[in-house]
Amino acid sequence: MRYPPSLIKLVEELKKLPGIGPINAQRLAFFLLRAPNERAESLAAAMTEMKRVIVNCSRCFNLSEKELCEICSNPDRDSEIMCVVQLPQDLFAIESTGQFRGTYHVLAGALSPMRGVGPEDIRIGELVDRIKKEGTKELIVATNLDVEGEATASYIAGLVKSEGVKVTRIARGIPIGGSLEHADTVTIGLSIDGRQEL
Repeated sequence: MRYPPSLIKLVEELKKLPGIGPINAQRLAFFLLRAPNERAESLAAAMTEMKRVIVNCSRCFNLSEKELCEICSNPDRDSEIMCVVQLPQDLFAIESTGQFRGTYHVLAGALSPMRGVGPEDIRIGELVDRIKKEGTKELIVATNLDVEGEATASYIAGLVKSEGVKVTRIARGIPIGGSLEHADTVTIGLSIDGRQEL
């Protein structure tokens, strides 16, 4: 016996979400089916509103419901230090620490010649324009610590160092609570290279 077509359609849509496989999609679909109508309607309304009102900040390309995001419109942020990230969720991860008080620039991706993503496909041009216009003194490159993130970091560093900007990279190495015996050799090597004085 097959599920009703509307239930199958919902399961298929849920399976398209990241981290949701067929079993979890079925569980979620049955949860929503059993839930009061108000819960399903509230979820649908929240998704519709999010898609309707969220835009990219016109300055840094963060997520926002206004032309300028909360960070760009905050005069207390240090505009001389900018942190460049690949995606908005990376920005939110850094913000959650409460330790960075500068501004951001969201690239919307990373360089990937294998996938046909070049400098013109992400917001590198806009980054260079902002650095020139805003008088950035330090650029913290917080792209992912993978091949694409490293390539993007190197490319950006080559472009902006000629503008007299100090370019730094987020630290790499053994995570807090991690042990050397479980770390790969590249991570251990980066930890040795990035050592700091105690």
